[in-house]
Amino acid sequence: MAMSAGRGAVLVTGCSSGIGRATAARLAADGWLVYATARHPAAIADLEALGCRTLALDVSEEGSMTAAVARIEDEHGSVAVLVNNAGFGQQGPIEDTPLEAVRQQFEVNLFGPMRLCQLVLPGMRLAGAGRIVNVSSMGGRLTFPGGGAYHGSKYALEAVSDVLRWEVAPFGIGVTLVEPGPTLTEYGEAALSSMEQLEAAADGPYARFTASIRGALEGTFRGAGLEGASTPPDVAGAIVESLTSTPAPTRIVVGAMAQQLIELRASSTDEAWDEILESMYQRPSP
Repeated sequence: MAMSAGRGAVLVTGCSSGIGRATAARLAADGWLVYATARHPAAIADLEALGCRTLALDVSEEGSMTAAVARIEDEHGSVAVLVNNAGFGQQGPIEDTPLEAVRQQFEVNLFGPMRLCQLVLPGMRLAGAGRIVNVSSMGGRLTFPGGGAYHGSKYALEAVSDVLRWEVAPFGIGVTLVEPGPTLTEYGEAALSSMEQLEAAADGPYARFTASIRGALEGTFRGAGLEGASTPPDVAGAIVESLTSTPAPTRIVVGAMAQQLIELRASSTDEAWDEILESMYQRPSP
């Protein structure tokens, strides 16, 4: 069944900027009862003026997640819609990326969304309806060098969503993956910042490669590469579409660049894709 504005509460994570903020604002403008969340409530206080209710929610902390869901259920009986948007992109060569950084990547991009699904599903099952939207990425369908941790978390989110969709359909619950390509958000700056903890030697085997990762990110998110990028409202529109369509779409690719790259990867052999990447990145030097 298609969801409609005014039919229960919507929980959106990662609303301090970008896609989450645009989604919360769009849903509120369309008449939905929106709980916009972020680690620091002060960062989303202005969303209250747009009709949102705000809550603190850190997807890497169990107590924070359980408290947020309990608050909504106390006030509305259940969470009708969960939009798992919070996430970031850890970058760097796999060998040089500390495992603690990899664990944090999966904590935010995978385990947090999974746990929120577990927390809201009992209420959705009792209500006999619900929607879960997991914001993935074209990076859950194809990979770029230097993004091992990020792509691993997004590929895993895609697999979990596919399994969950099958498991919860009998209860009237729909699951949709939204897969944006490059988007005009703070993702690029955060991805560049994620490399600061790397300890690659200036003359080490990954030095040139690490520099090329930085160059690719800067070119995509600071330069001409953004000409074909999507905007947060574009992605927010796709999320609204996923909630108002019957049946719930399984996947929505956002942006022409994402569509083209996903199709290119699907039609390429592994060797052909590696050759394409060869033109974009400096290989590590033996």
